[in-house]
Amino acid sequence: MSLLSLLPLRARTFVSMGAVCLALIPLCPLGTVAQAPSGPPYRDAKLSVDQRVADLLPRMTLEEKVAQLESAWENRTFFKDPQSLMIDDKGAFLADRAAVLIKNGLGEFSRPSENRGPRAMAEFTNTLQKWVRENTRLGIPVLFHDECLHGHVAPGGTSYPQAIALGSTWDPDLLHDVFTATAAEARSRGVQQCLAPVLDLARDPRWGRTEETYGEDPYLVSSLGVAAIRGFQGEGPGIDKSHVMATAKHFAVHGQPEGGTNVAPGNYSERVVREYFLKPFEAAVQQAHVGAVMPSYNELDGIPSHSNRHLLQDVLRQEWGFQGLVTSDYFGPTELRTIHHVVGSQEAAAIMAINAGVDVELPFPGAYPYLVDLVKQGKLSESTIDRSVTRVLKAKFLAGLFDDPYVDPSYAEKITNNPEHQQLALKAAHEAIILLKNQNELLPLTRGKYQRIAVIGPNAAEVHPGGYSNQPGRGVSVLQGIKDKVGSSSQVLYALGCKITESDPDWDADTVVLGDAARNANRIADAVKVAQTADIIILALGGNEQTSREAWSPTHQGDRDSLDLLGNQDDLVKAILATGKPTVVFLQHGRPNSINYIAENVPAILEGWYLGQEGGTAVADVLFGDYNPGGKLPITVPRSVGQLPDYYYQKPSAKRDYLGSTVLPLFPFGWGLSYSNFKYANLRATPDHIGPQGSAKISVAVTNTSSRPGDEVVQLYIRQEVSSVTRPVKELRGFRRVTLQAGETRNVEFILGPDELSFLNRDMRRVVEPGVFTLMAGGNSVDVISIDFNVVDR
Repeated sequence: MSLLSLLPLRARTFVSMGAVCLALIPLCPLGTVAQAPSGPPYRDAKLSVDQRVADLLPRMTLEEKVAQLESAWENRTFFKDPQSLMIDDKGAFLADRAAVLIKNGLGEFSRPSENRGPRAMAEFTNTLQKWVRENTRLGIPVLFHDECLHGHVAPGGTSYPQAIALGSTWDPDLLHDVFTATAAEARSRGVQQCLAPVLDLARDPRWGRTEETYGEDPYLVSSLGVAAIRGFQGEGPGIDKSHVMATAKHFAVHGQPEGGTNVAPGNYSERVVREYFLKPFEAAVQQAHVGAVMPSYNELDGIPSHSNRHLLQDVLRQEWGFQGLVTSDYFGPTELRTIHHVVGSQEAAAIMAINAGVDVELPFPGAYPYLVDLVKQGKLSESTIDRSVTRVLKAKFLAGLFDDPYVDPSYAEKITNNPEHQQLALKAAHEAIILLKNQNELLPLTRGKYQRIAVIGPNAAEVHPGGYSNQPGRGVSVLQGIKDKVGSSSQVLYALGCKITESDPDWDADTVVLGDAARNANRIADAVKVAQTADIIILALGGNEQTSREAWSPTHQGDRDSLDLLGNQDDLVKAILATGKPTVVFLQHGRPNSINYIAENVPAILEGWYLGQEGGTAVADVLFGDYNPGGKLPITVPRSVGQLPDYYYQKPSAKRDYLGSTVLPLFPFGWGLSYSNFKYANLRATPDHIGPQGSAKISVAVTNTSSRPGDEVVQLYIRQEVSSVTRPVKELRGFRRVTLQAGETRNVEFILGPDELSFLNRDMRRVVEPGVFTLMAGGNSVDVISIDFNVVDR
C-alpha cells in the first residue's frame, strides 16, 4: 500500500472520522422517510433524479464539488497526527475538527465496519450522516462503502464461502440469494455501496487473488457475476433500503498477470482482451446494470487502468453505455506516480486519473485534493469536475440518501447473521464442495462403522474463511463438524500433523513464517501415532490465508512460483498412508494446488476451497452422506507450474505434450463427481441448422442411474471446426445445476444464438460465420457426448 509520507499535506490532515461518540449527537427518529422540504428543488423527492441533480450542481462551489470526489478512512495506519482525526484517543467525535476537515462535505466514507458490530456501526453511520446533513452548507449526504466479497466484511457479518467456492456451485440462483442477504446486512448498518463482485478471470493460479474470483471461464464468471449484482442491487433502477450498489472489479485484464504476481502487466492483444477478459464486465453493465466499476491496479499495453481513457471512456461508457460511477481502487491514482511512473507528481496523477474517467478517489484523498487549484490554474476544466460530481450525486439520489439516510440499529442487530442467513451459508457450503476422487466408493462413510476417527492436518481444528473476511462471531471447523456429526457413536481423535505456516494465518499481517521442516517432522511422527490407533483418517490439508492472498505491497506477499503444497504436507500424507488405514483428504485453500502425490495415492479427495462460517458442518454432512456433493471445478487443477497457462479453452496449437510428461491437467475444468451416477443421451438441436442471426434449442437427456438423489451440473460446450481466425478447442456456452431423483431422466435445454456463436473476425467485427459447429454436453469439459450443428449462409 502507499505510505502516508507519499500523500500531500491536505490528504494527511483530511482524515477519517474514527469512532464517533454517539452520545454527543442526538439522532433524529429513525425509519421515517423525511418529508420533502419547502426549500430548494433538489430536496423534493417528487422530482426525478436528473432534475434534482440539475438543480443541485449549479449551487455548489468548486470546493464543494471536489469534496464529493474525495473520501475518508479511519485506518490509523495512515493517520498518526491527532489533528488529522475527527476523533480523540477515546473515540469521541470532535465536531470542531470535523468543521475544518469536511466543512465542504464528503463524497464517500471507506469501510465504516472496521471494529464496529452491527449496532455500533449503524449508530456511527447515522451520526455522521446527521452531522453532515446539519453542518455543511448543502447537506449532501455521505456514501458509505464496504467490502462484501463473500458476505459483509464486518464484525458479526455472515461469512459465506469464498468467491472461488461460490464459483464451484455453478448456481446463479444461489449467488443471487447470497448477495441479496449480504446487501441486506450491509445496508442495515448504513452501507450503500459494496466493493464486489470480482469479475477477473483466474487464468494463472500462482496469482494470490485467485480465491476472489469465480474461476477461469468468461461465460461462467459472467453468469455468476450478473446474478451477484442483481442480488446486491435488487430490481432497480433505484437502490432501496434493503440493497446496495454493486461494484464490478477489477477493470480490466487483472487475472493473468505476468509471472502470476499481483498488479503485474496484463499485456494481451485486443482480440484476447475483448473475447475473454472484458466479457464479464460487459455482461455486468449491459445485463445487470451495475452501479459502479473499479479500475484495476495493473497496466494494459503500457497504460495503467486508472489512466486508461480508452478503457474507461471509449469502451465502458461509449460502447457499453455505462451510466454509473467509476471509483478508484485504493490508492490507484497515487500509484500512477509511485508504481507505474507515468507521472511525476500528485497534481499530474489527479489530472490523468480524472481525465481518464475515475470519478472518486478511494480510500482517502491523495491526488484529488489538488483538483481545486488545478481548475483555478486553468490546467483542468471545471466541466470535467462537473461530469464526475454529477455521477456521484446521481448515485446518492438513486440510493435514497437525500430523502432517508438513516438506519435502525436494532434492525441491524436483528438481521446480522440471523438463523436464515446461517442456513443460507450452510446451503452455499454444501453446494460448493467438490468430490474429486472416490476410489472403490470409500465415501460416503457409514456412521458408526468406524469406532475411532482420526482428524489430522493443519486445517482440521481452525476455521478458515479466506481473504476479505472478518469475525462472523461463529464458525465451525472440520474437526468440530465431525465431532458434532458422529456424537457418541464414534471417538474422534485429533493431531496437528504439520503446520503450513508457523505464523498465525492472519491475512492482514505482513510477516509470513513458513512451516519449519524439523518441527513438522516431529508433528508428523505424533500424528502417525494417533493414526495407528484409528479406523479411518480424515486429512484436512491445503493452504491458509497467508499462502494465497492479495499481495498489496512488496512487504505483503501472496503470490507463488510453485503450486506444490507447503508445510511438508506431502510428507504427512505419505506417513499416514504407510499406516495402511483408509484415508480421505479434504482440501481448503485459495488456489488449485498441484497435488500430484495425493491425486495418485489417496482413495478419496474432496475440494472445499474456503467454505465460510458453516464449513465444518457442511464437510461432515458430505463425508457421512447426509448431503450428496455436486460442486464442479470452476478452474483447472494443473500438475505443475510448468503447465501454465492451463485454462481449458486453449487454441488448437497450444498444447503439445511435453518431453517425458503430459499437457493433461490433474483435474479438468468442470470436473466433479457425486455419490450418484449420471448418463447423458439424445443430444439434439432444433432445428438442426440455422442462419447467422438464427437461434436453436439444444436439449440433452440426463439420467440419474443410481439409487441416490443427487445434483448434476449439465454443461454445454461448442467448437467451430473451421473459422477465419483461430478459435478455442471448446468453450462453455450453457450450464444448469439440476437435482435428479434416483432413476429420474430430465431433458435439459439451452438456447444457442448469435451471442453464443459469434466471435471477432479478422476485421475485429463481431460475426457469426457459417460453418460446422461441434456441440458437446456432459458433466465436465472432458467427458462429453457430441453432435454436429450447422450454421448456413442465408
